[in-house]
Amino acid sequence: MSTLKFKTNIRCSNCVRNVSPFLNKSDDIEGWSVDTESDSKVLTVETDLDAEEVIKIVSEAGFNAEPITE
Repeated sequence: MSTLKFKTNIRCSNCVRNVSPFLNKSDDIEGWSVDTESDSKVLTVETDLDAEEVIKIVSEAGFNAEPITE
């Protein structure tokens, strides 16, 4: 299990509510959260998936995600 972080355009509680079903349906995602208070709207995902797979899930929900490398 790894922790991946993404800069997103998930900006508010309604956006979080819209992306929730997509992230929650994946058995490979242990947990996730979005810091809607930060300028980068950081999505943090605990998962066995790689970054591209998480980006695809977020995209299916109608949002953008860009990996943050630390």
